[in-house]
Amino acid sequence: MEIIETQNAFVEIGNIADSSLQSIVTNYQKIAVLVDENTKILLPKITPLLAPKHISIIEIKSGEQEKKLKTCELVWEQLITQNFNRNDLLINLGGGVITDLGGFVASTYKRGIDFINIPTSLLSMVDAAVGGKTGINFLNIKNNIGLFIEPKGVFCDHTMLVTLPKEELISGIGEVLKHGILFDQKYWNYCSNTPLSQWDWNYIIKKSIQLKNTIVNIDPFEQNERKKLNFGHTIGHAIESYFMNSPSQLLHGEAVAIGIICESYIAHIQHKIDAITLTEITSTILSIFKHQQLPTDHQQLIAIMLQDKKNETSEINFTLIEAIGKSSINHTATTDTIVDALTYYSSLN
Repeated sequence: MEIIETQNAFVEIGNIADSSLQSIVTNYQKIAVLVDENTKILLPKITPLLAPKHISIIEIKSGEQEKKLKTCELVWEQLITQNFNRNDLLINLGGGVITDLGGFVASTYKRGIDFINIPTSLLSMVDAAVGGKTGINFLNIKNNIGLFIEPKGVFCDHTMLVTLPKEELISGIGEVLKHGILFDQKYWNYCSNTPLSQWDWNYIIKKSIQLKNTIVNIDPFEQNERKKLNFGHTIGHAIESYFMNSPSQLLHGEAVAIGIICESYIAHIQHKIDAITLTEITSTILSIFKHQQLPTDHQQLIAIMLQDKKNETSEINFTLIEAIGKSSINHTATTDTIVDALTYYSSLN
């Protein structure tokens, strides 16, 4: 197993059967496993490691639309019904919705019980399950309610990705590309020049977690350097939120991919990157992600951006890149520039 030490816990990368999960769960009286209708098929990979403990399975519906307070109430109700107390454990077996919501549920239940994340999607392995962010969507605004709190451990087994639909795998690549653009040109070059069929998933998962973990260790509560990880997310989250309750929902990574292109355009307009870099980023993303149709009324997206939790004043806050591998925080852009960025993306079709 590859082991990465995080702020107050650790990430293990490799076959979960060889992990420390079995020894960790011996410290708890009862264990609940949170799954959805898709990830429950992976239960046989972990239940042998939890024996002889009594295991309660809590199942919720899948999808971003379930990351809401009502779903939290359902999970809290089951924990109460089954008499879970502060010496018990919640294991989150699933993608970003499961780990975000499960972490939030655990950290607020009886003022906090321990939880472990076992991510089953690329997105959750390289992003959502690590870094200590938990949360839910509220009033159709992405991750508007939540806490910073670390799981007791994260176990990433890339063999679980074989059950993932192709579009979900592609979604996770949005965060992978973000890490390369922000922090590591060599990593970006690997991702942009290597065909997806030849990607080394252990390398991808390990490298992305290492890059993110370096920043989180410096700034766990997103006061300064961790804000860099928001690159692509100011516009990306607005687009994701806009489509959240529509028939044409976008996956998180799909929306972030659009955000990366748009926010790279803003960096170009503000003379931080040249046209060659903008074109390289744009062409790489569009070679992986399908072009999406954005609303023609851009003001609807800007209204959502004004509610973004990263804003510190009445202005919209951005992380912008200065080169592949270099970025800086706390930039603003005029409404006209944001509209131009959205128009640039729309023109690429």
